[in-house]
Amino acid sequence: MTGVHAPGFPEAAVRARARHGTAEVFPAADGYGQRLFGAGGEDVPEPTDDLDAARLVPPVFMPQRLEKLIDLAREPIHDDVELTTTIGGFRSPLPVYVSAFGSTRIAAGDAGLATSRQAGRLGIPMVIGENLVPVGGYRRAAGSESPILARLRAYAAECPPQLGGVVVQQSTEDADSEVWNLVYSDPSVRELVESGRLAFELKTGQGAKPGLGGMTVVDAADAARLADRFAVRDVLGDGGWLRCATPGTFTEEILRQQVRFMRNNFPRARVWVKFHPGRDVGHAAATAWQAGADAVTVDGAQGGTGWAPRAFLGQVGLPLGECLRRIGTPTGCLLASGRIWEGGRAVKALAAGATAVGLGRAALLAVDTDAEHGLVRLVEALALEARLLVSALGRYTAAALTPDDLWWPGSPATTAVPTLDTIGGRA
Repeated sequence: MTGVHAPGFPEAAVRARARHGTAEVFPAADGYGQRLFGAGGEDVPEPTDDLDAARLVPPVFMPQRLEKLIDLAREPIHDDVELTTTIGGFRSPLPVYVSAFGSTRIAAGDAGLATSRQAGRLGIPMVIGENLVPVGGYRRAAGSESPILARLRAYAAECPPQLGGVVVQQSTEDADSEVWNLVYSDPSVRELVESGRLAFELKTGQGAKPGLGGMTVVDAADAARLADRFAVRDVLGDGGWLRCATPGTFTEEILRQQVRFMRNNFPRARVWVKFHPGRDVGHAAATAWQAGADAVTVDGAQGGTGWAPRAFLGQVGLPLGECLRRIGTPTGCLLASGRIWEGGRAVKALAAGATAVGLGRAALLAVDTDAEHGLVRLVEALALEARLLVSALGRYTAAALTPDDLWWPGSPATTAVPTLDTIGGRA
């Protein structure tokens, strides 16, 4: 471990999964036969928001299970759940992707490379954050490699053909760095472009600090180098300098034009758009899809790997569950991120309308725990839980989940109680 930690996040549980994988889906096996299991034990995560508090509710009658039984000519089990999906134009073996990391100092180093290698090995999409090029540069002198190119190449070297994809993020202000132009025209990225596994994500905000742009801590030398492009402020005392990016200004028409610009200028790249958890997130998502976005990412208020003012972390932005409710039935690919690390919260997000879920802090903690296998083990545990939960709901694909599979505390019953007449019985 390198000293990375995540206060307020279930760090110990994530690290345990990174070490032991699917064994952590269940209570310790050595307690079997002596311990009685039930709700309220220490193995149950404490709710932190409405999505955690929601419950998955299997029905009694399961017509889709019957269909699967007939198809298989046997009773189906959780292994029969198919989780392969398309995420923003990329084929993925699981409805999971790696989110952008806001913490540049961590993402630009060994943790970023370890994440890229393991995400590639899994064949799941990976997003590279906006700050990597403005802070770390794109090309370097002979004998060294920039952080973004190192991550791109590490991912491509491990990813199986026809699976996964890399998403390069850029905000309005970072357009001056021409990140997308550099990546799109780079010969070393050609294989990703030609195989249709490159996307660009327009970042309009993030969960950790809705309404603000990216923020990083830099030293005095970097502060001087970046001062001509960013606001750099001496507000951190002896801890460094605060580099601030603007979030960009968006209206419906500006967003439409940005998406059209991306589609026209980079025709072989997919187009993703990321929103912060704003009160009009449903309207914003619909606007992006109508303009032609291949995916819309919503970062709930619980998300964030980067630097943010304390006042924002617990008081600004909608929880992820409320974002999903305001979007309703998506008209395109909807991606959800924010405090995802295990199968329960992931499947709830899928049932609420998401196509896939993103791992941010959990991915960084996993690779910090084990640089070779930590993320792979974490994702394998999540995938097993997802199959168990989806099967319990009588579904056999992730796309078959619906809001009917969720119960929100305090919500009234939506199904009328049947009578003998309605079920064909007699008094």
